[in-house]
Amino acid sequence: MPAIRVENLGKQFANGHWALQDVSFEIPRGAVVRLLGRNGAGKSVLLKILSRVLRPTTGSAEIRGSLAPLLEVGTGFHPELTGLENIYLNGVLLGMRRADVARRLDEIIAFSGVEPFLDQPIKHFSSGMFMRLAFAVAVHLDRDIFFLDEVLAVGDADFRAQCLTRVRSLAAEGRTIVFVSHGEEFEPLSTSALLLEKGRLIAAGDPRTVRRQFYKQSEPSL
Repeated sequence: MPAIRVENLGKQFANGHWALQDVSFEIPRGAVVRLLGRNGAGKSVLLKILSRVLRPTTGSAEIRGSLAPLLEVGTGFHPELTGLENIYLNGVLLGMRRADVARRLDEIIAFSGVEPFLDQPIKHFSSGMFMRLAFAVAVHLDRDIFFLDEVLAVGDADFRAQCLTRVRSLAAEGRTIVFVSHGEEFEPLSTSALLLEKGRLIAAGDPRTVRRQFYKQSEPSL
């Protein structure tokens, strides 16, 4: 059975705009799927529906397994709480027991690289520190499926290398990963890709073939 099955998915907002229309696909367990599309194509809306943040207008999205969604920097974090308190808060919001978070705490802190600041409220964190901590929590929890939306958009080269290493480790463990990234760092790990355009799925399959179609689609017309 696939980890994710989407059938005839559509999302219409109150202003009448259809962010997604008639989107259907399946993702097998253990797949690493790259989600491509220009701004406004519907990528983030799709991931929010799969994460149960938004409800679809039409169709269905079936998820088999526990989720770790990292959709926006600091989602589920409370600005007045310290970094340490937010590790526990975010872990619980992602469905983990406090004891499970405590068991992985040293790994999370070491990965984040923000240990000297953990006793400070995260409202004082930079966007890069936010991302480090949020990514560290999300990818060190015992989940079956990971959704990563532009996780490499913030951070230096060392952090991007850490992210890539961790994603490679998750893939080797057989976890299912769906990520949005227009950089090429993840492509060698990708088993397939999906391409959205104006809310519709226009290509799916080999990641290099889909990437070439995305770049061709993004070229300005003369």
